[in-house]
Amino acid sequence: MTSSLTPVLTSPGWELLQRWENHSERQSISSIDLGKALRSAGVSTDTVTGILTQLSLRDEAERKFGEFARHMIFTRDGLEQATRMIVAARHAQRFRDAGTTCIADLGCGIGGDALAFAGLGLKVIAIDRDEDAANATAVNLRAFDDSDVRLADVTELSIPDLVTEGVDGLFADPARRTGASHGSARRLSPHQWSPPLPTILSWRDYCEALGVKLAPGIGHSHLPADCHVQWTSVDGDLVEAALWTPPLAPEGAGRSALVFHGTTAHLLSDEDVHAANAPIRQAEVQPLGQMIAEPDPAVIRSGMVAQLADTLGAGLVSPSIAYLTGDDLPKTPFATRFEVLDTTALRPKAINAALKALNIGRIEVKKRGADIQPATFRKSLKLLGEEEATLFATRIQGRHKAVIARRVV
Repeated sequence: MTSSLTPVLTSPGWELLQRWENHSERQSISSIDLGKALRSAGVSTDTVTGILTQLSLRDEAERKFGEFARHMIFTRDGLEQATRMIVAARHAQRFRDAGTTCIADLGCGIGGDALAFAGLGLKVIAIDRDEDAANATAVNLRAFDDSDVRLADVTELSIPDLVTEGVDGLFADPARRTGASHGSARRLSPHQWSPPLPTILSWRDYCEALGVKLAPGIGHSHLPADCHVQWTSVDGDLVEAALWTPPLAPEGAGRSALVFHGTTAHLLSDEDVHAANAPIRQAEVQPLGQMIAEPDPAVIRSGMVAQLADTLGAGLVSPSIAYLTGDDLPKTPFATRFEVLDTTALRPKAINAALKALNIGRIEVKKRGADIQPATFRKSLKLLGEEEATLFATRIQGRHKAVIARRVV
């Protein structure tokens, strides 16, 4: 079967892609005009489509790969699922620090993690069952002679054979969606992933250094106690959870949150949590204070809200509601702070009266513990003022309330 990437990976598509990547007019010419120019020069429709697609995907990929994106090949699905370079570098560092030398990247996609492994001098065997993904990875690893890209189904691999080849580290990114022919639906249970999580964990019998990229929403009960699982966010977006077996987890078993703001990383952990599947400690509830804080999603998913509350001297606004409150919450990379302006009943009439009194004309609606749709609820509000605010639809000490607040920089 011919890969859909063939038109841009063969002549003249590859040469034309590189020419236009470096062309002085690339930023000023529209894709429509570029397409017309290429077709008028006799370039085939498939090649034109491939060039335009790659240039567009490279533009989108810069948010994950920076300037490296301009030299890479992508697929649409591969880019959406790819690990950001700043996160992949952390993965690679764990393997390097553990003394591993040859990593099998199982379910490599377009090679984001494999590129980070190779960049730290590790030998890489990258494997994927998708032909386009494997072809993209081969191009993206072209600068690293000590890399090997294979087209194969990870579910049919022999891990002992890989170990015999010299592999001493495994990194797995199981497929968490059904194929396109089945609607690309999300597989919620780790037992339904491909390969299933229990199967991946059984590979530890052959190779102790194992890392697994997980769905961020995975239940803690699915996690093996002796591993460390870290949830990572980048600029407020929760991007992954990753499981690390003991050789790759110098911090020991447990859970943590890694929060990136730009290129700066901040780590939050609880020294009293010694197992990845340990129960989540609950913070104490306290009355609504002068400030409310929304923890970063990595903090929430990792079960570190109580640890953050201890650090800030804060409490929950209501049991099991992940908003923190206090009178003077210090600035933290792990939460966004807001100054409380007013509290009303969670009814449009009461909220509108408060918004009018506060001269609010622009509002962001957030919710936890309230059965509303923020976009729909916002339409019921009368925004006639000039100021900006945030509305929290939530519970305060068990009762539904609307908290109107202003973001604190």
